[in-house]
Amino acid sequence: MVDSETDAERLRRLSAGKGVFRLADATAAGVHPESVYRLVRRGDMERVGRGLYRAAEAEVTEWHGLVLASKVVPAGVVCLLSALSFHELTTQLPFEVWMALDRRAASPREPAVQLRIMRFSGPALTLGVETHELEGAEVHVYSAPKTVVDCFRYRHLVGLDVAIEALRDCLEQRKSSPAGLWELAQSCRIGSVMRPYIEALS
Repeated sequence: MVDSETDAERLRRLSAGKGVFRLADATAAGVHPESVYRLVRRGDMERVGRGLYRAAEAEVTEWHGLVLASKVVPAGVVCLLSALSFHELTTQLPFEVWMALDRRAASPREPAVQLRIMRFSGPALTLGVETHELEGAEVHVYSAPKTVVDCFRYRHLVGLDVAIEALRDCLEQRKSSPAGLWELAQSCRIGSVMRPYIEALS
């Protein structure tokens, strides 16, 4: 087995590069899983969820929940209230991470963070996906205009008032033009619902 000090250095580099890492990442870096467990017991590493670890001194930001969610659901995209919060388009502070998944994808088991899984398909799933680096990890988040469109599509869940507030803020902060929102709304088959609100706020 590799010397534990060497393992600690490798895992710190791994944590610096990825933020939160999986046991599979540690193995790929040449570290035996037992070394990870030993470093957790010693206090050099922390277990932050099932199969997820980070360096004890790793910096944690306000987006740590999104990072954990992206590790648990790598194919998922941060959506709706969580994406609104990320883009600063709402005063809502969701206590769970909203993630969009393909309708056929399996749900995660024992996630490290509380999740609200939404099932998307077609253009609703693929349009407007951005990749942001948070705590060294790549996190997929729907763009501000796509999130606004999704909020109108799921207004029965997030509330029409939240959707309207997000639309107003998106336009005022120039994160999208009315034309851009209208094009996305049509692609996601929600144009007839959004049109009067876009026209009223433009």
